[in-house]
Amino acid sequence: MTARVCVARIGAAHGLRGEVRLWTFTEDPMSVTRYGPLSTKDSARQLEVSHARGASDHLIATLIGVTTREEAERLNGTELYVARDKLPETDEGEFYHADLIGLAAFDAAGTALGTVAAIHNFGAGDIIEIAPARGPTLMLPFTDAVVPTVDIAGGRVVIEIPGEIDGDKPNSV
Repeated sequence: MTARVCVARIGAAHGLRGEVRLWTFTEDPMSVTRYGPLSTKDSARQLEVSHARGASDHLIATLIGVTTREEAERLNGTELYVARDKLPETDEGEFYHADLIGLAAFDAAGTALGTVAAIHNFGAGDIIEIAPARGPTLMLPFTDAVVPTVDIAGGRVVIEIPGEIDGDKPNSV
């Protein structure tokens, strides 16, 4: 199965004719209109943006087959995915968050920490979640200082744990 990337999330209905607020996670918000059908997380449904216009921090979009406010309301919160191979190639040193999921995570000394479970953004910047083989996950800020090395081809990331002194690791969050 081709890897998929979440490119947008449907928000609340807009108006009476089935338009929705659409938050995009792409560099060019309008690119979601060019990917063709987008699938839901479970791949059970495909939706295609037929028209979109910019709003303050999102798009107002018309989805093919969604013609009433009630239909639009039922889609609120739906994440929309596209096959990874439909996205533009990244430049040197750039990557999609989806490319990181499953990579092995090591500290600077080469000790295995676990695997990258997710990249989150709760509004104050990206957070990388590392799932160890045992114990609670580590959630750390995704900055160049904390994640100095991302080696997708090598299947690994290096994590510099903040506050690490003389080999002691701080408690995980």
